[in-house]
Amino acid sequence: MTIPAAVGRDAVRIRPAQPDDADSIHALLLPYVRSGIVLPRPATEIRAHAGQFLVAIDTDATLLGCVAWRPYGTQLLEIRSLAITTSWAGQGVGTRLVTAAVAAARRRGAREVFALTLRPHLFLRLGFAQVEKDRFPQKVWADCRHCAKRECCDEVAVSRVFES
Repeated sequence: MTIPAAVGRDAVRIRPAQPDDADSIHALLLPYVRSGIVLPRPATEIRAHAGQFLVAIDTDATLLGCVAWRPYGTQLLEIRSLAITTSWAGQGVGTRLVTAAVAAARRRGAREVFALTLRPHLFLRLGFAQVEKDRFPQKVWADCRHCAKRECCDEVAVSRVFES
């Protein structure tokens, strides 16, 4: 089903995730995990870190997408676990989620946000720049060492630095 862009934009609301959203977020992420696009996130972990997720919902409160962030200290924040339900792909939900996550990072005092992604064009459109992955050893230590693609990573690192 294709949603007209104007209807889609008007019908979508971004809000902080609640612990009760964990199972729905987990289900939304599963196809992306199976495709190797995002790392697995158990529902228990999502529930425990619900405060680090934003969700996009429609007028019926149906989950359309999600994004999470992970702080690395007080000034560096990773944007991760971006997923959109297939029927809403290409309707601007991902753009709205990333924009909201960037705004949340700024409110939290982050000086830089980054992502490792297979789809850098979305981030580049939103003011990120492509950078070398080795700029983020914290990410490599925390997640990449557990990834099946660690020796042949095809993700692109993108970063956005905020002016003081």
